Amino acid sequence: MTNQNNYIRAIAGITLKNNILNNFNSIPPSVFSHVKMTSLKALEDPNQDATIRRTIGSVITAIIVRDQIMNWPEALKALVEKLHSSNPLSVEMALDTIQKICEDSAIELSEAIDVESNTPFLDSMIPRLIPFNSHPNPHFRALSISATNHFVQLRSPSFTSHIDNYLQSLFSIAFDSNIEVRQEVCRSFVMLLENYTDSLLPYLNQLIEYMIACNSLTTEGENTKVALEACDFWQLFIRLESIQGYLLPFLPQVVPVIFNSLAYTVEDITVFGELEDDPRHHSFLLELQPRFIRYHQRGLYNDHDIDDDDDDFDPEDEEFFSEWTLRKYSATSLDALVCAFKSHVTSILLPLLNQAFSSDDWKVVESGILALGAAAEGGIDEIAPELPKLIPFLVTNLSNSNTYIRYITCWTISQFSGWIVDQCNQSIEGRQQFYEPVLRELLKRILDSSRRVQEAACSAFSTLEEKASKQELAPYLTIILNHLSRALRLYKNRNLRLLYDTIGTLAESVGSCLNEPALIAVLMPPLISKWNKLNNTDSDLFPLLGCLTDIATSLGRGFLPFTEPVFTRCVMLIHATIQNSLNEDGYDGLDDEFIIVPLDLLSGIVQGLGGEIEPFLRRSPLLPLLAVCAHYNSRYEVLSPTYALIGDLAKACFTALGSILDNIMPELIRQIENNDTAFKSARNNAIWAVGEIAIRWDKKCMEKYIQPILKSLVSLINPPAQSMELHENSMNTIGRLGIHNPEAMMDFLFHFGFQWLFRSRNIPENDEKDSAFQGFCKIVRLYPHALNQMAIRVLFDIIGQWKRPSNELGMLFKEIIDGYHGVLTVEQWNIVSFGLNYQ
Repeated sequence: MTNQNNYIRAIAGITLKNNILNNFNSIPPSVFSHVKMTSLKALEDPNQDATIRRTIGSVITAIIVRDQIMNWPEALKALVEKLHSSNPLSVEMALDTIQKICEDSAIELSEAIDVESNTPFLDSMIPRLIPFNSHPNPHFRALSISATNHFVQLRSPSFTSHIDNYLQSLFSIAFDSNIEVRQEVCRSFVMLLENYTDSLLPYLNQLIEYMIACNSLTTEGENTKVALEACDFWQLFIRLESIQGYLLPFLPQVVPVIFNSLAYTVEDITVFGELEDDPRHHSFLLELQPRFIRYHQRGLYNDHDIDDDDDDFDPEDEEFFSEWTLRKYSATSLDALVCAFKSHVTSILLPLLNQAFSSDDWKVVESGILALGAAAEGGIDEIAPELPKLIPFLVTNLSNSNTYIRYITCWTISQFSGWIVDQCNQSIEGRQQFYEPVLRELLKRILDSSRRVQEAACSAFSTLEEKASKQELAPYLTIILNHLSRALRLYKNRNLRLLYDTIGTLAESVGSCLNEPALIAVLMPPLISKWNKLNNTDSDLFPLLGCLTDIATSLGRGFLPFTEPVFTRCVMLIHATIQNSLNEDGYDGLDDEFIIVPLDLLSGIVQGLGGEIEPFLRRSPLLPLLAVCAHYNSRYEVLSPTYALIGDLAKACFTALGSILDNIMPELIRQIENNDTAFKSARNNAIWAVGEIAIRWDKKCMEKYIQPILKSLVSLINPPAQSMELHENSMNTIGRLGIHNPEAMMDFLFHFGFQWLFRSRNIPENDEKDSAFQGFCKIVRLYPHALNQMAIRVLFDIIGQWKRPSNELGMLFKEIIDGYHGVLTVEQWNIVSFGLNYQ
């Protein structure tokens, strides 16, 4: 196509590259051979147009990626030979192509052998690349370092043998005038420190000083790119505990440099806009989506469908953060430094904060508030004496006229939530001076005119709720709910989802305190209004369902007036989703969330209402749907909440569940046998559900399942490390099997009784452990001789330390003690009962 213009040739080359990558196996060998020959020929006589040269390099790279290096060794040899060409265009084309190949096929290249010399191909390539680090052309320097860096990460022996020469070449261009080269140098030093720590020990002081200099380049423009690369160095240095001490003498220089990198740059403000009290910005902030969404648990939420309108840019936006700005990386570096060096960093940082807080420049004040929040986790003990002054300062700035400052202050205050809650409990003064002002101002910010500040305030308030308990939150529920209900009517989209999270967290924290008619009257109407406006295919249902799950659990009977429509709709969502999946692609077409989230909400309702859920259950098709969802081949995301709901129903209204138990039990048992770690949560819930069923089901119905259940659970008495989460439910379920079927447990008691007793000591005392020991004691009562003397001693030790056994368990304990007292000799009794003090 030499007769075509360069633009058409470049497009053709890109199309060819994509075809090679996507349709490699369908390309005829004759065509492939022609492409290879033409590409190598282009190396001999490089085109004057740089785009054409780069496109040909991309085609060569695509061939090597798909056809493997060793199937075209001529290409690599030709490329390396061209590095010594007298034609600078040939050199550039070869170097650029080698860099692309190293980026896409580094592992394969590091393993490639030159069949002629029977040596690694890199043995000849690496020493030819290193001299380009000092080439007069800065683009050549950047390409050579970038290509070599891939083998630093792989610790390639071919590179290792030349590491000293490579280090010297880097130090010689460390302060290169070209930004791209300095970026690559910084990046290479970081990789070398991680992969060749011992080799860099003689140079560590020199390297630290260099990174301080690079990190100091925070003036506007391209220098920030170098500072960003240097920032990675501090976090890596801290992760390498064996060399942390080298950094200690340099902290007085490092901390101020990182601190100065926290401020928004003029470029940031230009890109993201001045977000003050301009109504135009308020309108676009409404449309942002939430950073976090919660169903039954917290999880990162990334919405990639945000409109591309320029107004969507905002401070601290995740699109902004996804680029790892210098500001963000500096904050995480400061956090790491404080966690590692504690007072050594905070003693330097606190004076810097005082200076920043008194500045007339809002960007400096804002960066100081960010730094304080970044230092909170690791430096709380050292910062705590200053908090009586700092918290009022932060509270004041929650009302700052600057949106950026209000936003970051919400986040920083949330980092000290634990300390703030502690003050509430320690004294009335602490409550009035710190806790109440923070709570009051955060609630105001939830209704802020800036939607981004609303988001930050919701997140901060959720954190405060998590640190607090009903004791700290219940007295303020009226004012809290008044603000949250107003926000429900105000918020849209992103922040509305985050608000659901805040309300759900509040419900979890205060529990039954929420079950007051006046409080329900404030909270529920706006939630039900949102519920009624959403259609059944709207994904905005998910966060609302998650919020209602926590509320239903907390309200208990107080949720009864809302149960009928909520329960019915949840069942309808599950039914419609299953039906659609069966009509289309089976389980592969299943939209998990339209089953998972309604199942979670139903569990919350069942937990809250207990036996009063039975009428709703009997009027619905939920039980047959559960039998479908419980199928062993379902996705684990569906199985886990399904088994949880089955267990909840067994506790709340067991008789209603009876009609499907014989269908469900085989599925539960198959899941208990499932060792796939992806199904661990489903397996754990299945084990728990079986235990709940076992203590309620008729003896004759349950006995046929005892042995297969035991066979799967005994291995979890002493579980492998990857199955430790299953241990507690497994132990409890084993014991519970003995409540109605102790006769079937004799072999277990004989072979595993001591292990079960020994491992049960670390399980917390609760209702489930109580019932498990009731079952175990009933087995022992039937077969007392199955326990040896050591096992009896452990059992008596457990009995003696049990603080609050139920009446049933207390009676069984007494029977066991009296029984052994009657069958053991005096000597045996004295040994096993030593220290036993049980009335």
